[in-house]
Amino acid sequence: MQRLKQVSRIILQIIKTIVFINGLIFSLMIVLSFTDLPYLWYHRLGTALQQPQLKSPDYIVLMGAGGMPGPQSLLRCSYAALVANKYPESQIIIALPADTNDFLQTDHQKMIDELVMRGTEPNRIISETAGTNTFLQATHIMQLISDKQAELLIITSPEHMYRSILTFRKIGFQQVNGIPAFEGTFDDQLLISEDQKDNRPYLNAENYLDLRYNMWNYLQYQIIVMRELTAISYYKLRGYI
Repeated sequence: MQRLKQVSRIILQIIKTIVFINGLIFSLMIVLSFTDLPYLWYHRLGTALQQPQLKSPDYIVLMGAGGMPGPQSLLRCSYAALVANKYPESQIIIALPADTNDFLQTDHQKMIDELVMRGTEPNRIISETAGTNTFLQATHIMQLISDKQAELLIITSPEHMYRSILTFRKIGFQQVNGIPAFEGTFDDQLLISEDQKDNRPYLNAENYLDLRYNMWNYLQYQIIVMRELTAISYYKLRGYI
């Protein structure tokens, strides 16, 4: 009985310690969400390895992003179409798994349709459907084009760009650049009526935009960054980057 009580106290102490640490982490995240640091970390993942694009790339690599239509997929397709129109000699590789038994209904085909709708010629598009993660996609793309000297321009989400470029370089590609698909900015003053603008500082939470939107966005950036840092660590341990 005495030993059971000791074990119970140890377990309770462990639980209290975990709750305390989680509370500290959450409190720190709340504080950081009122600063620019989360966005700066997020932006850094997207631009740390980016270089000026001095010439037309041989291939524009559009990395898939889950369901289509979806915010990430549509944003990446929008960027890819703009880049494809800017560099008409480049071929476009779409990297996203697809069910070959019903290809026309897949998210992969929908991404192709989106690019075509935005002015990209269908004969410029190459499908890579075998890879199920960034490393395998890079591996299969190398097998598709068999040219380590080919210049690649990757289109993906900002948080995914750093890992993508390092992975393609690890596979053997010598010239890898990227354009991160950042969301467009929005003038938050459009959310405030003229009467409210005249009554600063805002005295209630409904009118306080940092509390209504920015804080939650910056909390989300922190989660995205932590998740991506975990993925980068995993890729490093596996030797993918």
